[in-house]
Amino acid sequence: MKSLHLLLTTLFFVASHSYSQVHVDQITYNGKDRYITTTIGYPVPGTYAPTGLKEPITVLNPDGTGVIQANDLSKMKINWGIECTEEGTPVFKEGFNSASYTFWYRTNDSNAWNYSQFSIHFAKKKMFLMGERVKEYEDYNVQ
Repeated sequence: MKSLHLLLTTLFFVASHSYSQVHVDQITYNGKDRYITTTIGYPVPGTYAPTGLKEPITVLNPDGTGVIQANDLSKMKINWGIECTEEGTPVFKEGFNSASYTFWYRTNDSNAWNYSQFSIHFAKKKMFLMGERVKEYEDYNVQ
């Protein structure tokens, strides 16, 4: 009976640990370790495009992969994340009705990480990537 209780307790802790943790990846930029995640409490994954245009786009998948399209419309596969602490808490600067994050990405044919700005404008319900690419979102966290 004790071994069954121990087994069930162990399974409970393993299951709760695996579902309660935000996935964090460690990257290195200029010799300094940084941490990134794809989960910040807002729907970051999706398609971003300049206002009024269909291309060039950036597609961010929930698993940290995606595609970025250059101005010449060539596409490159990328890995991406939003800077966070080692524990998975997003690092951001709060503005008036906005928050600004550091967006990290690297193309699949390179080991070098690049960064750009990612911002959320709460009153407009829009997310901006690299300053010009935008995505509208619905805020399901409103109470």
